[in-house]
Amino acid sequence: MAKTDVDKYIDDSVRNIYNGVSDNVTLKKEFGLTREIIENISHEKNEPDWVLDIRLRALAQFYKMDNPDWGPDISYLDINKIATYVKPVDGEVRKWEDVPENIRDVFDKLGIPESEKKALAGSGAQFDSEIVYHNLSEDLKKQGVIYTSFDEGIRKYPELVRKYFTKAVPIYDHKYIALHYALFSGGSFVYVPKGAKLDRPLQSYFRLNAPGAGQFEHTLIVVDEGAELQFIEGCSAPGYNELNLHAGCVELFIEKDAYLRFSTIENWSKNMLNLNTKKCYVSEGGRIEWIMGSFGSKVSMLYPLSVLNGVGAKCEFLNISFAGKGQNLDTGIKVIHNAPRTSTVVNAKSISKDGGVCTFRSNALVKKNASHSQLSLSCESLMLDSISRSDTIPVNTLETNDVIFSHEAKIGKISDKAIYYLMTRGMSEEEAKELIVRGFAEPIAKSFPVEYAVEMNRLIDLELEGTIG
Repeated sequence: MAKTDVDKYIDDSVRNIYNGVSDNVTLKKEFGLTREIIENISHEKNEPDWVLDIRLRALAQFYKMDNPDWGPDISYLDINKIATYVKPVDGEVRKWEDVPENIRDVFDKLGIPESEKKALAGSGAQFDSEIVYHNLSEDLKKQGVIYTSFDEGIRKYPELVRKYFTKAVPIYDHKYIALHYALFSGGSFVYVPKGAKLDRPLQSYFRLNAPGAGQFEHTLIVVDEGAELQFIEGCSAPGYNELNLHAGCVELFIEKDAYLRFSTIENWSKNMLNLNTKKCYVSEGGRIEWIMGSFGSKVSMLYPLSVLNGVGAKCEFLNISFAGKGQNLDTGIKVIHNAPRTSTVVNAKSISKDGGVCTFRSNALVKKNASHSQLSLSCESLMLDSISRSDTIPVNTLETNDVIFSHEAKIGKISDKAIYYLMTRGMSEEEAKELIVRGFAEPIAKSFPVEYAVEMNRLIDLELEGTIG
C-alpha cells in the first residue's frame, strides 16, 4: 500500500521523543503535603495573602475528604511520596532562546516551537511545576488579549483573576481538587476582550519531567462577550518506574454570544495518575466545544462539566480514549442545562486492547426551566481483543418533558470479516487493524488542527504497536 508523507512521519515516530529527560535542572523540590510546604510555595511565588488563604483552606479540606468510592482504585497513592513542587528554573522568559538549553532541547524534540511558528498566535510551556516560557503575538496584545502564566496573572491582574478564580471549580468539589488548590503552580491565564476574534489558536504545553513528581497547573480562561478563541492543551511525560501524579484544573467562562474551542491531547506515560478537573460556565448564546484525546496514563479520571446558564447556550463534546495493557481510563462528561433552548451534542469513542479498560460516564441534568432544550449522546467502543473491557455508564435526569433527548451506545469487537476483506486486498493483518482503528477515530481527529490530528494518529499507531509507556 502506498504511503503518504503523513504515514511516513507517523512510522518514523517512536515513544523515545516523549521519553527525553533533562537531568540536573531542579532548583528546588518539596515532598509531601504540609502547611510548611504550602507556605514555602506561596512565599516562593511572592503571593498575596488571599491566595495563601485559599491554599491553606484547601489543605484542610483535602485531609477531611475521602477518595472516590467508585471508579478505578487509587488508594495506593501516598501524597507523602510525591514531589509536590519541583522548580526547574528561576522565572519564565519571553524568548525561546532564553529557555535553559537542556529544557529547550526536550521541547524542541516535541516540536513545540515549530508548532508556534506555523500555526499559533501564542504559546506557553511548563516544565514540572513552573512555566518556563510564554509568548503572545504583538497584534493580539494591541487588541487587549491577555495570555500569560497563571502566576503572572495573579501578580499583574489580581482583581480580574480574583473575580473568577475558584468560582467555577470550588475547593470542596472533591478530594483531589482540594489537593490542587493547596499546591497549584503554573498554568495559564487567558482573557479575550469583547468582540475580539482570534484567527489562530493559543497553546499551552505541560511537561512533567521529574520522576515521582506531581503537576498541579491551573488554567483560567475568560472569553468575553462576542469574542472567539481556540485553545489547545498538550501534555506528556517520560516513562518511569515511580508513580507520577497530575491533578490540574481548568476553569472556563464564556460570556454572551462568545465561543471557545478547548482541545486537549494527553499523552502521559503509563506510570501517571491523571486526576484532572475541568468546568465551564456558558452564558446566553455562548458556545463551548470540547475536543479531547486521552492516551497514556495508568489511571485517568476526567469528566469536564459544562453549565449552560444562558438562553441558547450550546455544548459540543468530542472525545476519544485508548487504553492498552495496565491502563484504566475512566472518562466522560457532565452537563447541566439551566436555561431554555440550550443544547448538548456528545460523540465519545473509546478503543481498548491487551486487557485495557475504558469507561465512559455521562451525567446530564436538564432542569425544569430548560424548556425547548436538546440533548444527544452517542458512545461507541471498539475492543481489539477478548481480554479488554469497555463500559458506558449514562445518568440522565430530565426535570421537564419539553426536551428532545436521545442516547445511543455501541460496544463491539473489531470485525474479523473487515480484516479478512482488507487482507484480500493486499494489506497485512496489522495494516488492516490500523486502517479500521484510524477510520473509527477519524471524526475526532479531523476536529483538531492539522498538526494535532497528525499527532493523534501517531499516538494511535504507537498504542497499536504497544510502544507508549
